Amino acid sequence: MSASLQHLVAMILYMAAIIIIGVYYARRANKNSESYFLGGRSLGPWVAAFSAEASDMSGWLLMGLPGLAYWTGLADAGWTAIGLAVGTYFNWLIVSKRLRRFSGKLDAFTIPDFFSKRFGENKKILLTIASLVILIFFSVYAAQCLSACGKLFANLFDMDYTVMMIVAAVFVLLYTFLGGFLAESASDFMQAIVMICALVAILVISTVNAGGVQEVIANAKSYDGYLSFFRSATPSTEEVNVFGDGVKYGFLSICSCLAWGLGYFGMPQVLLRFMGIRSEGELTRSRRVAMIWVVISMAAAILIGVVGRSVLGISYLSNAAAENIFIDVATTFLPPLLAGLVCAGILATSISSSDSYLLISASAVAQNIYRGIIKKNATEKQVMWVSRITLVVIAVIAIIIAWDSNSTIFGITSFAWAGFGAAFGPLMLFSLFWKRTTYPAAIAGMISGGVMVFFWKLVINPLGGVWSIYCLLPAFIVSCIVIVVVSLCTKRSADMEEKFEELKA
Repeated sequence: MSASLQHLVAMILYMAAIIIIGVYYARRANKNSESYFLGGRSLGPWVAAFSAEASDMSGWLLMGLPGLAYWTGLADAGWTAIGLAVGTYFNWLIVSKRLRRFSGKLDAFTIPDFFSKRFGENKKILLTIASLVILIFFSVYAAQCLSACGKLFANLFDMDYTVMMIVAAVFVLLYTFLGGFLAESASDFMQAIVMICALVAILVISTVNAGGVQEVIANAKSYDGYLSFFRSATPSTEEVNVFGDGVKYGFLSICSCLAWGLGYFGMPQVLLRFMGIRSEGELTRSRRVAMIWVVISMAAAILIGVVGRSVLGISYLSNAAAENIFIDVATTFLPPLLAGLVCAGILATSISSSDSYLLISASAVAQNIYRGIIKKNATEKQVMWVSRITLVVIAVIAIIIAWDSNSTIFGITSFAWAGFGAAFGPLMLFSLFWKRTTYPAAIAGMISGGVMVFFWKLVINPLGGVWSIYCLLPAFIVSCIVIVVVSLCTKRSADMEEKFEELKA
């Protein structure tokens, strides 16, 4: 049996397991829209933790992050990982319990629905804006996942990237149609285990084949700035493993990377796990499980990139090409069948994330816009049909965005992450912790955060220098300032503040 065929067999076995999970949960998921979109708030602490992190990390954990570490060393990848780890911790610590409590009392099972009910709106303006934010940025996010799948299959089977990306999109669509949130969360639990095992396995294998830890360190030290958190390496794009002088990694660059942690407060795929857990009391255990998984996974991913510089036969001349390092190490040094199973980790990350993104987008349109605004007396069957049509439309848009195989997974992720972090993050924190927040401030804060991401990315970042800071940070700050200023300048609502105290109790 050829190596490619063994890779394919391993992938088929893995996908079959995913489909079985979808079929198993299909009846429960399709009972009603709440079961489909939030699983009836029945997640256990381990499933909530693993599925939150698996759906969050996506293809960039196994491809984007190792590729970034391989290309420029520890600074960029390391500070980004630190920011994400800190953001993960504080999101589980301060947001999870209160969001579970508030959303349960408000009977809200989507993020737009939560914002709408929290501020007691009648005209559904906030709900509509939040739904549009989800559609825009999850289309970008889903594109990143499909890009990872396309690169994986193109690399393994020497097939056309675009064709493989479309095949991956069809598979994810069919799977999401079947089982909804419960199937997604259950499969994400399994995929989180696959991901961390695959990362650790590839790290060990690549280190052994590089000649051991001492050899890896010695080689990395030979590149100026490669192992420093305050200098960044500058690799040649014409000669393999040739570097120029390292450049200073300044305070603003560090702030840009740490700002990734702010994004967690606005990530719908993570926030929904807080809302869907069985009870508020189980969130403490979930937080501990999530933190252990995140730290081990990101550390392993970064070290794979660093070790890759010392592995003979593994070399790249661009950051985009370097994102294949996980796949190349697996296929070079593992038996074909085992390599296929390990590479299923990339499939795991992409599926676990893309099904989350598609499902949340579908809920935004079907539950929030269609039933919430267009047809308030819509039946459950009609809502489910609208959600499935939405899934197809978002998948098509994602395919168009991911069409260019030279775009980096890390770059696509960073823009979508900034969008959610700035549009939803500040408002989520203020809606949960400041009762003085007013309805006009909520609308203004969400719009200003989302718009500032586009403005900073497209207009300010190209100026370079200090203006090249990650767009999430200034957009997050602007949104916070707008919420505070508008709240203080608009009339406070005694009813809304009384409702806040009831929710908090």
